[in-house]
Amino acid sequence: MEFIVKGPLKDNIYNLMRSIEYHFWGKDERTGELNFVHPFGGDAYPRFHIFLTIKEDKLIFDLHLDQRRTSYQGSTPHGGEYKGELVEKEAERIKQALK
Repeated sequence: MEFIVKGPLKDNIYNLMRSIEYHFWGKDERTGELNFVHPFGGDAYPRFHIFLTIKEDKLIFDLHLDQRRTSYQGSTPHGGEYKGELVEKEAERIKQALK
């Protein structure tokens, strides 16, 4: 699920994401895209996963839910859900927290 949050922001993106329980998972040096995860349920999976692009004063979120670990090398890394009630609620929680 893609959504946009417009700035200005109250703090830098790393502190803001940490404040809503997302952990920095890396940066694609080629594209500049930031990667954040938020595990829930007491284990590494399921987890919300965000690919975040910053353009001018806009944060462009690409949010999905990873249901499970990779089952074998070279496979898709998760059973991702890109829409649905859980993803929609999480997107709304993020929007409200970053206002």
